[in-house]
Formats: sequence, structure tokens, C-alpha cells
Amino acid sequence: MIKLVYCLRRRADVAPEEFYRYWRHEHGPLVKRFAAAIRARRYVQSHTRSPALNDMFQKSRGLAPPYDGITEVWWDSEEDFNAAAATPEAARAYQALIEDEAKFIDFTQSRVFITDEHEIFDFT
Repeated sequence: MIKLVYCLRRRADVAPEEFYRYWRHEHGPLVKRFAAAIRARRYVQSHTRSPALNDMFQKSRGLAPPYDGITEVWWDSEEDFNAAAATPEAARAYQALIEDEAKFIDFTQSRVFITDEHEIFDFT
């Protein structure tokens, strides 16, 4: 599988509570609605929390402030991702998702990239 990782920062004019509400309850269902068109296998939102814990990591390592959250989306393969992206349905889906993201995400401060996972351990 391949995975898209999207590190998000909220727009400055969007309050944190509204950012998380909109992302989860408005944008999340929109992504789910388009999942078949883009052939996504899994979608997870990770919302940043606990300022005290994040401050501890930030200060101990001299890091930049944390992102507001991370979206992860999985596809079966790069070939499947590319095949889906070449369809008119996927093009419409991606356009709708970008337009919706513009309502709450600061694109200039966010990052997105495709990864290969390498599991080191899983004790769950």
C-alpha cells in the first residue's frame, strides 16, 4: 500500500474548535463520499491535542510548533492511485476536496506527501 500524509495547519481566521469540528464532521464525510471515486482504502484524521505534552516535545528538541493535525489516506498501490486519478470522477472528487479544504486549511503552511510504510513494531 501507499499512503498520503497531509500535515495540516488551520487558517488563521478559523478558530481551533471550528477547525476540528469542520474537519471531522463536514470534510470527513465528504472524503468518505468520494472514497470509491478516488479508490481510497482508508482515511484517518489525527487531531493535535494536549498543548502541555506538545510543548514538552517542542522545547526539548527545539522544534517548530506542531501542526494542527494529520490526515492519512491509503491506496492499494501506486498503480491503483494513478489509475483512479486518471478518471473524470476522481478529477471532480479531488477538485471538490480542494475547494472544501480551502475553507479551513492554510495551504501555504501545510505539507502533503506520499509515503511507503515500514512497520517496525506493533504491540497492540
